[in-house]
Amino acid sequence: MTMHSTPADFNATMRKFGAPQTIIRRYRYWSVLLRPAQATLGALVLAAHEPAQAFSGLSPASFTELHEVTQHIEVALAQAFHYDKINYLMLMMVDPDVHFHVIPRYAQPTQFANQEFTDTGWPAMPNLGQVNKTDVAVNLLIMKHIQSCWPKSKA
Repeated sequence: MTMHSTPADFNATMRKFGAPQTIIRRYRYWSVLLRPAQATLGALVLAAHEPAQAFSGLSPASFTELHEVTQHIEVALAQAFHYDKINYLMLMMVDPDVHFHVIPRYAQPTQFANQEFTDTGWPAMPNLGQVNKTDVAVNLLIMKHIQSCWPKSKA
């Protein structure tokens, strides 16, 4: 995230999911945020910056950057939590700005910060209505752990 970001830099969907406090990594066209409601350990929101409410409304540059961002997400989450599968859900029913819910999936309960996290939907669809109880302190630990595993960008 740039040092000069203002609340206007974040669309309504990003703000709903806690931006700027929940931003793990900011790119030119995308931001990766921790999903405050941890359906599974390391659940994220991948939000587009462009003012688009349809996936096809994003610029070609946004689609190009999406490739790098998803690679970084998968490397970081694999290193941080050793997920079994990963789901990208683009629902956009309530929050219309282009975004994905990134849900790491786990066949077995996972331990982090002296807490057990379960994937109640495994092996079927993720159960977004059943969340693992966390607080701001645990979410901050999750964010910092993911950030510590984030790959370096090729500059």
